[in-house]
Amino acid sequence: MYIGSTDTRGLMHCMWEIIDNAVDEALAGYGKAISVVLHPDGSVQVDDVARGMPVDIEPRTGLSGVEVIFTKLHAGGKFGGGSYNATGGLHGVGASVVNALSSRLDVEVDRNQATWAMSFRRGVPGVFDGPGPDAGFTPDNTLRQVEKVRKGVTGTRIRYWPDRQIFLKDAKLSGTQLAARARQTSFLVPGLAITVDDRRIAGEEHVETHVHEGGISEFADYLSEGSPVTDVLRLQGSDRFTETVPMLDAAGAMTPTDVERELDVDIALRWSNGYDAKVVSFVNIIATPKGGTHVQGFERGLVRAFAKALEGSRLLKSGEEVLKDDILEGLTAVVTVRLAEPQFEGQTKEVLGTPPVARLVMRIVESELTEFLTSQKATQRPQARAVLEKAVAASRTRVAARTHKENQRRKTALESSTLPAKLADCRSSDQSRSELFIVEGDSAMGTAKLARNSEFQALLPIRGKILNVQKASVADMLKNAECASIIQVVGAGSGKTCDPDQSRYGKIIFMADADSDGAHIRTLLATLFFTYMRPMIEAGRVYTAVPPLHRFELTKPRKGQERYIYTYSESEYHRKLAELTKKGVGFKEPQRYKGLGEMDADQLKETTMDPRHRQLRRITVEQGESLEQAQATFEKLMGNDVAPRKEFIIEGAFALDAERIDA
Repeated sequence: MYIGSTDTRGLMHCMWEIIDNAVDEALAGYGKAISVVLHPDGSVQVDDVARGMPVDIEPRTGLSGVEVIFTKLHAGGKFGGGSYNATGGLHGVGASVVNALSSRLDVEVDRNQATWAMSFRRGVPGVFDGPGPDAGFTPDNTLRQVEKVRKGVTGTRIRYWPDRQIFLKDAKLSGTQLAARARQTSFLVPGLAITVDDRRIAGEEHVETHVHEGGISEFADYLSEGSPVTDVLRLQGSDRFTETVPMLDAAGAMTPTDVERELDVDIALRWSNGYDAKVVSFVNIIATPKGGTHVQGFERGLVRAFAKALEGSRLLKSGEEVLKDDILEGLTAVVTVRLAEPQFEGQTKEVLGTPPVARLVMRIVESELTEFLTSQKATQRPQARAVLEKAVAASRTRVAARTHKENQRRKTALESSTLPAKLADCRSSDQSRSELFIVEGDSAMGTAKLARNSEFQALLPIRGKILNVQKASVADMLKNAECASIIQVVGAGSGKTCDPDQSRYGKIIFMADADSDGAHIRTLLATLFFTYMRPMIEAGRVYTAVPPLHRFELTKPRKGQERYIYTYSESEYHRKLAELTKKGVGFKEPQRYKGLGEMDADQLKETTMDPRHRQLRRITVEQGESLEQAQATFEKLMGNDVAPRKEFIIEGAFALDAERIDA
């Protein structure tokens, strides 16, 4: 119930609970450094230099503060409103749950000029007679003083071994997720240095320290992709509300009590020329990936602010309206709120549930953003105008797309009533069997027509290099004849309405020359599909053909030996050349193909188009880190920002073999 699962996700959640306790101290203004170590034996160590856990005897239980924190539910410093004004959660169960799910947990506290130590096995306090979780164990709840420290030295060190009787065998701690969380937290708590030390691979050191002074403005800048339309904007404000919560009375009973709460709202946002929205949200620096009342309030505030700003402008025509999705297009936002004892939907804290937060966040966002959108300042007015125009353009694109969907036969930018004349279609309508070859050039198209199997192979020629859609707007893409033809012929739609099941073909195959121009054309086609027909790539429907680079013609082939041998790379060519020479097989001067047009129909069919002999490379992208890396790569290599691309080329130049340059 408290950690969500017993797989990797649950294992990571235990680590977040311990790290978040240390971050809470930094958030409260104590301590500026946290260290996280992943040990080879599977244990996790989290150190901080904050105030240190309470070591005094807690009067109601008669137990030391350390034992109360690690063994009693709802007993954290955040519970009851004493130690923290804003923390990660209400429950106060994090440390005790991690302790209960650990085969061993050691804690050391520097406080009161001494180092205090205590160990636990599956939640039971005691003493181990050796290192590791398998050492002998004697129950004992004494908080031991192990050494003295200088006055003013305080902090907490926790090391725990997850209980492998509880967690699945294949559950492993993710160093990548830990680094991402550390980076994210360093943005949210400016000045906090978080060091991640992964020692699990023998002989390798992997230490990263994350610290950012710019806060969530720097975070929004880090997350934003594409060319910026606005600078990073900060929307800040605070308000108060009354909440009825159960509180412990003197008799130990839970009594409903009205409590005055303070809500602090801090939001950083930026619009870029992209189309995807990225909104990340946090409550007391705890990520809420599924949103909650604070995100609901943020989105409502956006809509109301834009409605007010557009009301006084002449951008919208009669009958037009701007909706939430139009405003979110190209937006990167970091939404953070701070309040005491937030209500989450479950201990995993993925959704904020405190109801009054939505109303207060909406009010603050509406007020702050309206001021920007209606500003007359010389630095803000052009940016505000650009954002309003972008939202209006998105609205019109949405309406046009809806009209297109409702009336498929009407001639639009993406689809006309008849397919292009240059399409050589196939006879089969079976999607699982049919293939569309997008062919470079008319000369290759002529040969491909003779080489194809017209039953299930269709051909669409393109002239030269299509538009780079990463730099272009949707309108420019729609005006481009080649791009419009491709989207129209594939038939799956584009953008958010792209549906692979509606595609007219089961496979889309790029067939271009095996040279640098051909590689550029394949890249431009991949950019078009990734940007506007990504579900086709995710469904594994997009491929590139692999035409041969060389052909050996044997002068006296032996019985059963092919007369022609094809190679598909330089290394394969040299291996085959050496092999034939060593075996004494005679052959004519090897032919180097410069393009598809040099092959006759039989050669093209045998090497590139016949499913029995050809090679295809599938273009794939997975959700998560792989998708983010792909987006970053397309933006770097094909986007508007030239500087990263220039740097990439300069770095790559040192690794290039000068002998390979055909000059």
